[in-house]
Amino acid sequence: MTVSTAAARSVRPIPEGYHSLTPGLVVNNAAEAIEFYKRAFGARELFRMAAPDGQKVWHAELQIGDSRLMLGDEMPGMGDTRAPKSLGGTASSLHLYVEDADAAFQRAVEAGATVSMPLEDAFWGDRYGTVTDPFGHVWGILTHQEDVSEEEIQRRAQAYAAESA
Repeated sequence: MTVSTAAARSVRPIPEGYHSLTPGLVVNNAAEAIEFYKRAFGARELFRMAAPDGQKVWHAELQIGDSRLMLGDEMPGMGDTRAPKSLGGTASSLHLYVEDADAAFQRAVEAGATVSMPLEDAFWGDRYGTVTDPFGHVWGILTHQEDVSEEEIQRRAQAYAAESA
């Protein structure tokens, strides 16, 4: 299928509502993950497409804050992606800036996330902590509290490392 040149010029290269980088998650049981993200992060479901088997989610899109998140079920044989539980961990994390990190963190835990790193006032100026969702993805939850220069971040990081040693 080809698109005419005139039609191609009228289409935005980055669709309305998207940012240049849009994360996509692979999970085991995407239908449950969608419901969890609604409860934990206030996600709004925008789109869901069933897989050819009619059982799994081939592709879904959620709105969380001003960003979109794509996700789908793990489907061996359809791409080289695996869910964290199949891998025995995850190689990445997502970071969600919110107005009130404490309230958002508590909401995620109450929805079923486990605390990976308790909330703290981080040396770079954010209130920050991490949770692991029931599907194995790690989420940093942050509220920006203070603008800190690169030099001050370096100084604070060294002090933090010395205290943690």
